[in-house]
Amino acid sequence: MSTPPPGLPALAGGTAGPDALRPLLAVVLDALRDGAADRGGPLPSGGPDAVAARVREAVEPVLPDHGTGADEALRTLVRTFAHGAADPADPLCAAHLHTSPLALAVAADLAASALNPSLDSWDQAPAASALEALVSRALAKEVYPHAQDPDALVTTGGTESNLLGLLLARERHGAVQVICGSAAHHSLHRAAWLLGLPEPVTVPSPAGIMDLAALDEALTDLPGPRLVAASAGTTDTGQIDPLPEIAGLCDRHGAELHVDAAYGGPLLFSEQHRSKLNGLERAHSVTLDLHKLGWQPVAAGLLAVPDRTLLAPLAVRADYLNADDDTEAGLPDLLGRSLRTTRRPDILKVAVTLRALGRTGLAALVDRTCAAAGQLADLIEQQPQLQLYERPTLTTVLFRPAAATDEQTAAIRRTLLTAGRAVLGRARADGRLWLKATLLNPHATPGDLTALIQEVLIELVEGTPR
Repeated sequence: MSTPPPGLPALAGGTAGPDALRPLLAVVLDALRDGAADRGGPLPSGGPDAVAARVREAVEPVLPDHGTGADEALRTLVRTFAHGAADPADPLCAAHLHTSPLALAVAADLAASALNPSLDSWDQAPAASALEALVSRALAKEVYPHAQDPDALVTTGGTESNLLGLLLARERHGAVQVICGSAAHHSLHRAAWLLGLPEPVTVPSPAGIMDLAALDEALTDLPGPRLVAASAGTTDTGQIDPLPEIAGLCDRHGAELHVDAAYGGPLLFSEQHRSKLNGLERAHSVTLDLHKLGWQPVAAGLLAVPDRTLLAPLAVRADYLNADDDTEAGLPDLLGRSLRTTRRPDILKVAVTLRALGRTGLAALVDRTCAAAGQLADLIEQQPQLQLYERPTLTTVLFRPAAATDEQTAAIRRTLLTAGRAVLGRARADGRLWLKATLLNPHATPGDLTALIQEVLIELVEGTPR
């Protein structure tokens, strides 16, 4: 492929694309390093106004009359972007299910961006469509090891996967009544609204897990088709609902079961922790999300089903993408693989990660991160000034100053955020507000965990920002 005409920027693809990218990547990598060094911690200091001011200074005018050139634009904006980032690679950034992706997965994602296939027709993504079919079915087999023909759709994450799970149930049974626990993800309620389903019935979830007696009562009292949406890793506490017992109740009452395992699903890779997901294979659909406890760049979601025929309701025809005669001639039909039309090949980074690390490598990451959560809980229990909510099931640890009010607890969190010293989340449990540490960094050391606690203790003593 020839060089670009004079005055036109280079393209990323073709045989000339890599040579055009190489010097630009050097600029980007230097800017990422410099921006992180400028930040000097897990979050930029100064709060929203200070961050917005720095971004405004770097970007305005947004559309200049004459461009500044690729090197300057990349250097300035990437450095500003990195300086103003919440960096989950910093062990003191532990608020959300927001992971630092593996370097090898990011490198694979660069290839996906450079080639830019779109998975809405085979002639736009020949290799990508074949790769997605192989890898998504292999991952579905992890969820449904005894199923004859399981399959999985690639999604943007847990929200889209939950929407698809409810949509497929609706297409099978009509206006299904969704039943979920009070700790279930908010996307289930939104999905029911979007799909025109009745408002989900919420059963109590004491200690973060669904109350079985209340679920049994709801299944007994509610008429018509019902779909129980259980959780395997709640957002607030990381709890896993009792899946075998819930599946048994669904069988007894003739209800379907969807499991939101967006958080906890990667436990399947771990011999040590896989048993926590016993009963998952009895679900009619399962949400997975590898950009959480799978260390992938956003997005890397999946919806798994035990039989690919369950996906048939998603089929749609658009003559320019999947004409009947093309399909009959053997061109794969991709439109039934998603609610989206244009779709990037998010499966590539997943495939690279699976091949590079294997089951044992992934298990080591899962096991190490779960162990870090246990270590953090140990450290909290050793501090008389702090109170631990409960021992962690996954990698979420809730704690709070033992003598503080909810207002004081919230203020400590905001002070740490504004100063850029630590990023902790918040969760309400047992009628009180708790600080939430969601550990997803497998590189975190006991010293890092101690430093995280010390930041809270300093604020507890001082009561004001340093």
